[in-house]
Amino acid sequence: AKGEPFREFESHRLRQQAPTPGCLGRSPRRQSGSTAVNDASLPGFDQPDLLASLEAMDDTTLDALGFGVIGFRPDTVVCRYNAYESQAAGLSPSRVLGLPLFSVVAQCMNNFLVAQRFDDAAEAGQSLDASIDFVLTLRMRPTPVRLRLLAAPGVERRYVLILRR
Repeated sequence: AKGEPFREFESHRLRQQAPTPGCLGRSPRRQSGSTAVNDASLPGFDQPDLLASLEAMDDTTLDALGFGVIGFRPDTVVCRYNAYESQAAGLSPSRVLGLPLFSVVAQCMNNFLVAQRFDDAAEAGQSLDASIDFVLTLRMRPTPVRLRLLAAPGVERRYVLILRR
């Protein structure tokens, strides 16, 4: 029906809203002492089949990636959060892990471009591998980024990858 997508979007907006430091924290600064490792063996942001690689990674390898990684369960609770994203966003893992991604941690992603795509893919039983240009906002200076959204049937965790420009 014509109003169906709006009603689904509203369900995201109506989830419990809690105070947040912003959409993924502060505006990122380039940091010379980043924990990201320039290692050719590490997968890149655009690598095909990246979801399987992320699922197989231990936390140390995840922390060495040169882009932000947020893994979350179907109920949107964050269960993986790498060091790169923690430093870039200015949010420690203790302030992110265990909290709902779209209603607490990254409210600016609670929309049709991001959150709804995960719901639609899950409802249709389809994989999701989409890259989009996005602007992080909400209590911070607008920050252009590239997001990659990853999910697949049979894979418990879903991922939002953040490549800052």
